[in-house]
Amino acid sequence: MDKETPAEKSLNLIRGRLCAPSFVFRPLCASSDSNYSKLKFIVSTSITEGCNNSILLLGPRGSGKAAVLDLVVGDLLQEFPDSVSVIRLNGLLHSDDNCAFKEIARQLCMEHHLLFSKMASLDENSQFIVAMLRECGLAHKTIIFVLDEFDMFAQGKQRLLYSLLDAMQSVTSQAVVIGISSRLDADQLLEKRVRSRFSHRKILFLPPSREEFDGLLEHLLSLPADSSFPSGYVSRFNEKIKNIKSDTRFKDILRTLFNANSTMNSLLKFIFRAVSLMNLESGLLSLENFKAALSSMQRQPKLEAVRDCSILELYLLVCMRRLEVKEQRSYNFISVMKEYKTIHDSFQTSDYYAQNVCLRAFEHLRERQVTCYAENRGQTQTGEYRPMKLLISASELHQGMRSHACCPAILLKLLDH
Repeated sequence: MDKETPAEKSLNLIRGRLCAPSFVFRPLCASSDSNYSKLKFIVSTSITEGCNNSILLLGPRGSGKAAVLDLVVGDLLQEFPDSVSVIRLNGLLHSDDNCAFKEIARQLCMEHHLLFSKMASLDENSQFIVAMLRECGLAHKTIIFVLDEFDMFAQGKQRLLYSLLDAMQSVTSQAVVIGISSRLDADQLLEKRVRSRFSHRKILFLPPSREEFDGLLEHLLSLPADSSFPSGYVSRFNEKIKNIKSDTRFKDILRTLFNANSTMNSLLKFIFRAVSLMNLESGLLSLENFKAALSSMQRQPKLEAVRDCSILELYLLVCMRRLEVKEQRSYNFISVMKEYKTIHDSFQTSDYYAQNVCLRAFEHLRERQVTCYAENRGQTQTGEYRPMKLLISASELHQGMRSHACCPAILLKLLDH
């Protein structure tokens, strides 16, 4: 088996880092004002002082809520191995009360080596959970309930949330309920009886700042000096990363990326794609890798649809666009064919097709969702006479045709004028 080259080794190392949330989010936890520090303080206080707490982690999908929570839970399990028990539920799987109570009872039985009964009723499971909360509280053991997709539990009668929060009102219980949701108004979904028992603590997960992302980029991409890599290669690789970061073109790429989607998940995907495009011969990352990564993330279905069009379909799209420029807001297949004949007569193009062939191409554009009917009325009319409209802008049409492999030059000229 061939030995890994330094380039392959660095590629595998960075990919491994990007796929390990504990490595990715660790530098963002260093600040005393970080979400990690806030959450850890609340939960650790509950453990050490024997008090109950409830808290919501709110932010868009991919912002790192679950990853930061896992870091906190992992650290607390190391600090208090005999004082913490973690129960995890997901609103997409366990939003039904019966299913939720049964799952909590099952996890509690596994945690404390008890016999779990699949036949137990909802009331029996509810009583068992309350009894376990009391027993754990007397044993100074904190149960952490992690409710992912918290807003799903806030649908319906909210019996689970009420039962947990109500049981936590007792001085003998010792528990923390942590809800995770991408809905910022998740706490407003709670019933009055549930809201009155909720502590209303919320931690908001915002996208990383540009400075934080710069630090994260160096943390993820820099190779360690005290490793098995050749020292010359490490210094060249790290120097190249610094040069890329200081390049104004790279800053423009980042600005475009941040404007589109600035969640941690999106940023990590961007870095992963760039690293995967690294030239293994040179073994160094380049600005072109990041440009290509951004391009691959900016997938635009409408442009792809135009690139896949036949020559005839491109002609029809240009005709429709020309009719719109002439302020003919309502047009149908018949008027498009008149424009098509005008172009053919004026420029004597060789691309001229029979009307039945054009009608099939016209319908194909509608199936691709590049065009659509302008109104729902007139459904009794045949397709040739129903008003149509374009679903792509002039710039999208122009860009798609420019990147088309076989677009006739005359069409670009017609579109420009």
